Amino acid sequence: MTAFSTIDTITTHSVPPADSRSRVSQFMRHLQDQICQALETTDGSSTFMEDSWVRPEGGGGRSRVIREGAVFEQGGVNFSEVWGDHLPPSILTQRPEAAGHRFYATGTSMVLHPRNPYIPTVHLNYRYFEAGPVWWFGGGVDLTPYYPFAEDAAHFHKTIKSACDAHHGEYYPTFKRWCDEYFYLRHRQETRGVGGIFFDYQDGRGKLYRGADANGTAGVYSEGVGDLAPRTWEDLFSFIQSCGGAFVPAYVPIVEKRRGLEYGDRERNFQLYRRGRYVEFNLVYDRGTIFGLQTNGRTESILMSLPPLVRWEYGYQPEPKSREAELYDTFLKPQDWANWSESNSEVK
Repeated sequence: MTAFSTIDTITTHSVPPADSRSRVSQFMRHLQDQICQALETTDGSSTFMEDSWVRPEGGGGRSRVIREGAVFEQGGVNFSEVWGDHLPPSILTQRPEAAGHRFYATGTSMVLHPRNPYIPTVHLNYRYFEAGPVWWFGGGVDLTPYYPFAEDAAHFHKTIKSACDAHHGEYYPTFKRWCDEYFYLRHRQETRGVGGIFFDYQDGRGKLYRGADANGTAGVYSEGVGDLAPRTWEDLFSFIQSCGGAFVPAYVPIVEKRRGLEYGDRERNFQLYRRGRYVEFNLVYDRGTIFGLQTNGRTESILMSLPPLVRWEYGYQPEPKSREAELYDTFLKPQDWANWSESNSEVK
């Protein structure tokens, strides 16, 4: 292959198809529909209320909220599609070559807060962005338990890993490490939960990790992998579709397994206390929240991720060797959940 044809191939890989926006938008709407239908069936009592909205600067979306259900105390599954002239600082800092171009962004995001403390909170977000010559896919999914079970964390990770492995063997190990890094409360020095995957700025070129800490575990791992062979827009779109489709089989079996467990005031109060960590992360660190507010997004939809009830307690310390202490001592530290098995149940 000549030097010219190599450059031409790379250039072709970096150009989205003419109908990229409509195809991704259609998929994101379908993903919202698919998830909402599955969750309504799982809850069996409450249904989603839809609230469509229009953004004055361009675009809009539909927010769907479920409340006071048999399983879900509150949750939201949002679709948005926005465009405009002014890029937020959070984007320009990462991709300065997008400056001066109109932008387009679409995605589906979700946060569910179950009532039963034995059912974990879960978050999902998949998104697509274009601005002139710049485009990328991003997103991820992660699990935040209160009274965790190793087999639940393992099931969640193995299901997500299978979706990743169908596209590239280095996706899961890189994006899992990136998730552990991203969903980390630095002021608490603890992860938000048991993780999942997280990625951003995926345009099919170069190294997988595009985060802020090149010396972190994700950055070091990605550096060891090196530059991947160019991947097309179609490759990455297919990957996003697989990730989105993996959510229901990753999460719903956990809900069904734990929904009947009995709990009391102690478990409920601990759940509400730990929900405070979720609030802290979303208001201090979450890039989706920052992007939405910086682009004059719909506030009600942006803050939909916050739980309906929460509590803080000064100087809380769990009792030694309690289930609450187990969360801190074991589950809020990155683990190799994808390789966990009951026959070798030691968590490392």
